[in-house]
Amino acid sequence: MFGLLRPKSFGNVFKSVTRILPQLRNYVSPALNQMLQLQNIEICADQPSRGLVLGVYADEEDKSDPGILTPSAWRYNVQKTAGRLLEVLRMSGPMPRRGEARLLFAVEPEKVPYYSAVAVVGLGKECLGYNSYEVLDEQKEAIRRSVARACMELCYLDTEKIEIENCGHAESAAEGAALGIWAYQELKETKRRIGVPAIDLYTHKDEVCDIEGWRIGLQKAAAQNLTRQLQEMPSNLLTPTAFAQTVVEVLCKSGVNVEVKVEGWAESQSMHSFLSVGKASCEPPIFLELSYYGTSAEERPIVLVGQGITYDCGGLCLKKLQELVHMRGDMTGAAVVVAACRAIAGLRLPVNIRGLIPLCENVMGCNSFRPGDVTKAMNGKHIEVQGTDHEDVLVLADALLYAQNFCPKFIVDIGCTSGMMRNALDEAACGVFTNSEILWQQIKHASMHTGDRVWRFPLWYFYSNQVTSGDASDVQNYGKGRGGRPCKAAAFLREFVPCGQWMHIDATNVMVTNGKHFEYIRKGMAGRPTRTLIEFIAQTICKDVAPKLNVKK
Repeated sequence: MFGLLRPKSFGNVFKSVTRILPQLRNYVSPALNQMLQLQNIEICADQPSRGLVLGVYADEEDKSDPGILTPSAWRYNVQKTAGRLLEVLRMSGPMPRRGEARLLFAVEPEKVPYYSAVAVVGLGKECLGYNSYEVLDEQKEAIRRSVARACMELCYLDTEKIEIENCGHAESAAEGAALGIWAYQELKETKRRIGVPAIDLYTHKDEVCDIEGWRIGLQKAAAQNLTRQLQEMPSNLLTPTAFAQTVVEVLCKSGVNVEVKVEGWAESQSMHSFLSVGKASCEPPIFLELSYYGTSAEERPIVLVGQGITYDCGGLCLKKLQELVHMRGDMTGAAVVVAACRAIAGLRLPVNIRGLIPLCENVMGCNSFRPGDVTKAMNGKHIEVQGTDHEDVLVLADALLYAQNFCPKFIVDIGCTSGMMRNALDEAACGVFTNSEILWQQIKHASMHTGDRVWRFPLWYFYSNQVTSGDASDVQNYGKGRGGRPCKAAAFLREFVPCGQWMHIDATNVMVTNGKHFEYIRKGMAGRPTRTLIEFIAQTICKDVAPKLNVKK
């Protein structure tokens, strides 16, 4: 347009603009300054950012269900937002489902809200409870899933503190929140890490606060996160020696005694089965013995045995690449025992615990044990090594025999003894094998509450015959036939439990998660079944809640 003006006209326009500009500057400056001052005040007032998690009950099959807020959420809705929270929630669409969270912003009428974001989570119907077909307390699981989802989404907003209402069960809310925000980030640059906010229980002066349940939930979640941390650590950093050092640092502060026994001690105990597995590695094998006394020293202890193979390539029977990438987690059993002992000490449970952890690496080398080799266990039985990739049971066998020295109430061993468990159960549950109906009922009852379920497999003599019917030795680590691999592994272990109640937990299939089936565990190592083991031990102490068998007189 300026190109069409004559030079004289252009000069007049320029003079007019020059004359008016100072007046515009004087008029606009106060408004701009005031606006900037208000923005600066609001920015400073919003720091640090805070999030709030509240619950709503709704029928997931009815999209028109208006929803019912939990008591804490309703009180916040009325007292803080004058009903605006529920109004905005209903306007935003159907009520959130279980495992879902909806973020709302600036719902409080004040200019500067106390909470920068409020997450409303779906809890399903109010009448949810124990589902006998699913063997699960659906209400508690809904709380974990939904609270975890809300906390994860608030993490991505760089929220520095999150307050969570109890949603009907403070322990489950604490578990979901603490498990959901955790991520293994020790080896990442600080600037690239996901923010991990502080979490706290949202309370009101007019309501009863279940701070004890919240504390128990945090202890259990912290234990599972410790298991996940140990599982995720690369095997070149977490060698048997490094594992032992880490355990000493973690447990000695918690009141659990740790004894580190070296290779010479294992040889003196005739643990040749255990020692044969780690012969090829440059890392020496180590045997850890954990002790916790929560009651009288005369009380017989519960013995926990954790398989501690810090890396398992399968030896000369090399595993496939798809399996090798996760074999740093083959020490899941050891990590679970360590984390459970710390939680038991933290909760001050009145029980005596002995933890036995044989640590070694199963790698290839000039001194590798070979298919066809025969080794001798502590009890004098000769074991034929039919495959070096089934070494897990060889490590556990000597530890089970050593456990008899403590005259235990019962023995529980945890390990990754068969990859075939993935085909049987996927991520749904751990496999359990036991010679005691009481122990089975107790751990089943515990898993119902934790949401980390277990499923019982047969421990029949049919499988014992398959691992003891060889011509050249007493026991074989693979056995006859191609099927029933998890059952044969358990039958092998039973040969080294002379008497008493015993339970074997196979955690192979729950070692890794894809991050989809359980919203409160990110993709990677899962840390299961840590919380179930802690709950199981707690329930064996509490006579009122421990299930009892009806014995006919």
